[in-house]
Amino acid sequence: MLDIHLPLMLFVLALFLILLVLLNNMLFQPLVKFMDDRDNSIAKDLKAAKGLSGNSDELNAKAEENISAAKNEAAKIRQKAIDGEKSLAASKVETKQSELDKKYENFVEKLAADKENLKNSLLSQMPLFKESLKAKFSKL
Repeated sequence: MLDIHLPLMLFVLALFLILLVLLNNMLFQPLVKFMDDRDNSIAKDLKAAKGLSGNSDELNAKAEENISAAKNEAAKIRQKAIDGEKSLAASKVETKQSELDKKYENFVEKLAADKENLKNSLLSQMPLFKESLKAKFSKL
């Protein structure tokens, strides 16, 4: 049967306790320390990421504000250019209109002068027409 040897049992117990102490010092404590450090590092990184996320929201808002201001400024510049071109076109139209009005007035004056000249020439040749008509009627 089985015999119980007290010295052997005490030796195994002492060996077990020594092994527990060595494993605790060499394996378990460094492993627990490593896991705690890792948890702390993860928590610190999450906190930094949240801080950067809040900062990026602020930067996005500033960027949107800058884009909006740039669009407004571009619209003002575009409107100013359009207004300038419209005024330039209006002045060109006005200049051309006045030029055409002057040409029209000159044409009307020349036409009136030609009309008067034609009327005078017809009136000066009226006695000649009368004589030619009398000659033709006398032949009939």
